[in-house]
Amino acid sequence: MTLFAGLPAAVSAEEASPGSVTNLSVPAKVPVRFAPAQEIVQDIAAKPEPADDAVDPTDADYATLAAAVAAQPATIDDEELNCVAIGVYYESKGEPLTGQLAVADVILNRTKSGRFPASACGVLTQRSQFSFVKGGRLPDVDTSRPAWKTAVAIARIARNDLWKSPAEGALFFHARRVSPNWGKTRVASLGNHIFYR
Repeated sequence: MTLFAGLPAAVSAEEASPGSVTNLSVPAKVPVRFAPAQEIVQDIAAKPEPADDAVDPTDADYATLAAAVAAQPATIDDEELNCVAIGVYYESKGEPLTGQLAVADVILNRTKSGRFPASACGVLTQRSQFSFVKGGRLPDVDTSRPAWKTAVAIARIARNDLWKSPAEGALFFHARRVSPNWGKTRVASLGNHIFYR
């Protein structure tokens, strides 16, 4: 760290020696004041450097969903987040981000509905609900894949309500290629899925 960063330059453009830099951004008549070194050191000590993770991604406003995804950490901090991410990964990897977010929202909406299990893991492993679940067990995921990192970010965005749901209140979805005739209220069509309330 430079101790004198932000202080005016000590030499004006007119005083520069031949061959030295003469394109200074400081006006020629700027008064120069140097703080005593002890004062600078005390000032630096009083303002600790912010940590790399000092910006809380749950407090930020994002211009786009892609910006929100890019700002999320790729780590899993609890089993519920892991289950939502697995659901997003297996049901919607390769879909537009809005479609992935809608899938995450369906999983979370179900946990709050009173009609399904109260946990994301329970929602996913509920019998005959998600075709990728076999024998009541969630499959393993190759966590080195970029699609997994996106799924984790989408799960975190949905859990922390960082982006408006593109399928508000949806509890069900199916692929476009099927037509189950559920008789439910259609709320959105995103990517290859149709969402219902």
